[in-house]
Amino acid sequence: MSHDATAHEHPSNRFYVLIAVVLAVLTALEVAVFYVEAMAPILLPVLMVMMVAKFALVVMFFMHLKFDSKVLTIVFVWGLFIAVCIILALMAVSGKFS
Repeated sequence: MSHDATAHEHPSNRFYVLIAVVLAVLTALEVAVFYVEAMAPILLPVLMVMMVAKFALVVMFFMHLKFDSKVLTIVFVWGLFIAVCIILALMAVSGKFS
């Protein structure tokens, strides 16, 4: 079986463990930020940035999106955009922006 010209090398297991550690640290930071009262005024933007970072890491490496077609990237980014819009809309309706 010949290798395709678009073939690529996947990261090592060690790299995947590093990504998992980064995701765990980001999750711990999300929980910590929620309990720091001084962060209340900027809580939403901070949590949204961390959410997007975790999403990007998961889809790029664990779902191998980094190595797939750009069309799939567009599909996932569109899904992320819709999710963020729904979260913001629900927060607006429930009065959480006050």
